[in-house]
Amino acid sequence: MQYLAPTTLDDAVSMLAAQAGDCRVLAGGTDLLVRMRSGFAEPDAVMDIKRIGALREITTEDGGFRIGAAVSGAEMAENAALVAAWPGVVEAAGLIGSTQIQGRATMAGNLCNASPAADSVPAMVAAGAVARLASAAGTRDVAVEDIPAGPGKTNLKPGEFVASIFLPARPARSGDAYLRFIPRTEMDIAVVGCGVSLTLDAGGTCTAARVALGAVAPTVILVPEAAQAIIGTKLDDAALDALAAACSAAAKPIADKRGTVEFRTHVAGVLARRAATIAKTRAGEQA
Repeated sequence: MQYLAPTTLDDAVSMLAAQAGDCRVLAGGTDLLVRMRSGFAEPDAVMDIKRIGALREITTEDGGFRIGAAVSGAEMAENAALVAAWPGVVEAAGLIGSTQIQGRATMAGNLCNASPAADSVPAMVAAGAVARLASAAGTRDVAVEDIPAGPGKTNLKPGEFVASIFLPARPARSGDAYLRFIPRTEMDIAVVGCGVSLTLDAGGTCTAARVALGAVAPTVILVPEAAQAIIGTKLDDAALDALAAACSAAAKPIADKRGTVEFRTHVAGVLARRAATIAKTRAGEQA
């Protein structure tokens, strides 16, 4: 197996394009190395992008934040401006593994691992995050929800990798939140996850919203019906009930040893209601 360690984005693109066999991109390695050690992945080459300075940075852009693909969850949590603007996204990224894992794990890697239960992905989808993909053909921007194609599969083209994640500017009185249900208190895989992002007007009426669910379908899903249930409301009990019902209706989970279809369907609505309430509180605090 060949180990590649580019130090510039151009080098990374060229190296990846030159590979005839299976080349995997390593951002943090917390998923890839486990898969390799267990025999589920046997790449011909591994390209480590953590030596590319441009991909290790969090920068402001158009009022939002561009997060390099090699930025770890721990580094995100240390950026006060990012935490203030997108607390739900940062909290979701902070649920990936243990403290030790946090020093390596990245949102881009979590996205490209393409697990339906990935914690950071519903939060990113709710945030309207956009992934910038790099290849020999140049760069292109793709909505995060369009990256996963199924469990362990993405819609990335051959020779293409995620270079950064962009979180857009927040309007005034906006808030977001991510919640998950797990059997244990930490370091477990989400049985259900839900991300909510919303904006309130001066009177407390919701003017915009995005709601995303994880672990209840082959990919993380955006639920427009759930957003519509709360837009134009003050998120009273009736609106929150409609939100919960829309999320439960959108959920199409499997049954396994960690949860039944009925349980996951119900919990999707419960978490949506709770996450929306937290997001509302956070939005009110921005007034």
